Amino acid sequence: MKKRVVLASLPLFFLTLAACGSADAGDDTSSESSPTSESETGETGETGETGETGETGEPGEVMGCDQTTLLERPTDPAAPGPWPVGVTTTQVDGFNVEVWYPAELGSEVGGSPKVYDIRDQLPPSQQGVIPDADNPWQECDCVDGLPIDAAHGPYPLVVFVHGTAAWRTQSLSQMTHWASRGFIVAAADYNGLKLAHLLSLLCPDDGGTQNLSADTDAVIAAVTGASGDLAFLSGHIDATRVGVAGHSAGGSQAAQAQNKAGVRVVIPMASGTAVQAGSALESSLHMGADADAVVAYSSTVTAYEDSVPAKRLVGIANGGHLAFSDICSMKNADGQNILEIANEYGICGASAAGALFDCSDTYVSDDISREIVNYATTSVLEEILHCRDDGADISAIESVYPDVAEYQQDL
Repeated sequence: MKKRVVLASLPLFFLTLAACGSADAGDDTSSESSPTSESETGETGETGETGETGETGEPGEVMGCDQTTLLERPTDPAAPGPWPVGVTTTQVDGFNVEVWYPAELGSEVGGSPKVYDIRDQLPPSQQGVIPDADNPWQECDCVDGLPIDAAHGPYPLVVFVHGTAAWRTQSLSQMTHWASRGFIVAAADYNGLKLAHLLSLLCPDDGGTQNLSADTDAVIAAVTGASGDLAFLSGHIDATRVGVAGHSAGGSQAAQAQNKAGVRVVIPMASGTAVQAGSALESSLHMGADADAVVAYSSTVTAYEDSVPAKRLVGIANGGHLAFSDICSMKNADGQNILEIANEYGICGASAAGALFDCSDTYVSDDISREIVNYATTSVLEEILHCRDDGADISAIESVYPDVAEYQQDL
């Protein structure tokens, strides 16, 4: 997703754009994709009086906020939840929005996993350049069009904002993880921020106009409004309980989402933007990686220190800027990563955008960083948006994962 071309000043331009702390001119992209290793166990966690697994082997029920009924989820927040994940694609104000959601138990049987074609994220002039055989297809642990689990919920909403030169499925493994644990999750291809628009600065294509705050408002309104393509969500989404998470530039937008409709928790990742008090805001979680070559980890620490309580900080040891995404993990059948593929086929703008491709074999493995991110984010999302008080203690994350560099909290 970052490829070839000229102009020595452009890598510096992209790097500067990525490291920017403002919400509308921000950081970078990222994403790793493959389910959490412990996720595959599907083990049942401890629950309250109605939470025991029945004779059928199906999970029991537990109470969430305001008498909401949910399925019992594993105590380990890095383990996948009990729900199969449904997905649908829609458009909001002219840009694509992906929505993942908890589906009826068993409805995924016989269904085919959704597969995303990353070439759709290139500028129009470049979309036919890479052949199918060399394309890094992105397979989702989700199935298109499954029926939502209407017997439980309503479910809180989590909106994810991608980074500079990224796209809506950059952190697909996080999106599906959250949905499997009882959240409706929405992610958009943000105008002026997505890969196609950033490459268009060097390609014979038009770029978009960036307004991350307004576009995030539009996503929240469209999903909670539950009309048109999203009418199936009507009655099943809790518009009063919303979380906004984001990576890099998207993390800066998440940090500044404290006054958006229904927002109770924000999760900036690889961002240097502090969180201020908000009308309904209850908590923030700041995540960074201490080897980040795009947004210095010290910037994340400073942003945490300057934020209002309640707040938490999780640092990943020996992780890069894309530790919060599936981007480094995305490879084709020959094992080429997306930057190598783009350079091989001369995708315009690739060499410039490559300044943001902070991947290295010396970094902590994608599987481990993925588990850490899922553990931390799920702990906070369930605590605030599910009113869960019987989950794992996030403050124990350093003992659970030796690759956590530090944990801080001010509650």
